[in-house]
Amino acid sequence: MRISVVIPAKNEEENLKPLIEEIYQSLDALPHFEIVFVDDGSTDNTYQNLLFLKKHGFDKLRALKHKRSVGQSTAIWTGVNHAQGELIVTLDADGQNDPADIPLLLEEAAQFPLGSHFCIAGYRKNRKDTAWKRFQSQIANGVRRKVLGDDTPDTGCGLKVFPKQTYLCLPYFEHMHRFLPALIRRQGGRISIVEVNHRDRKFGRSKYNMLGRLGVGLIDMAGVYWLQKRNKLNDVILEHEVSH
Repeated sequence: MRISVVIPAKNEEENLKPLIEEIYQSLDALPHFEIVFVDDGSTDNTYQNLLFLKKHGFDKLRALKHKRSVGQSTAIWTGVNHAQGELIVTLDADGQNDPADIPLLLEEAAQFPLGSHFCIAGYRKNRKDTAWKRFQSQIANGVRRKVLGDDTPDTGCGLKVFPKQTYLCLPYFEHMHRFLPALIRRQGGRISIVEVNHRDRKFGRSKYNMLGRLGVGLIDMAGVYWLQKRNKLNDVILEHEVSH
């Protein structure tokens, strides 16, 4: 399968080169992969640096740019829609996700039959964040698991693997990336959890905070819950499967 690594980025100019180098190293054994960066309206040199890196040795790199910032979920949506691979790998641009973990998730993905819906979700068991941020995430993850029943301990981890065709079946809305396991389960897909490494941010600062997401997070969760309750899965019997 061709692999597309999709990375949303906003004002991450210093993190690009080391992250791309690590992705190349981790996927070196694969014959077909690409790295699709989506610059979500950066005000620094993120996009210019991506174009420079593409011209100077990183030929598997593709760079897309939003004219203005429209959010992480839309950046992922843009990247997946432009991706050429059948299997999508997502991770954050800040370098806290470890590209060395990507082969572990791909190995798990290989256990699922072609054409099936699934999501391999990274679990940052030992997060490199402040105690306050970890506490907030524990509360948020606990509420989400209770309400949505997605059996995922860490939906905030950017490192995930899923088929492109699965993602394109999902309802699109702002902030949907936080609910991918629940949305994929709604499609009849299976979720697998893989423990992954988590690292300190070396450059820049986080673009997101818990208090800023709280209100919309509750609204989004209610919307996903509504989608789950209104969903009906069915098994279709084809003509050649009917015994005579």
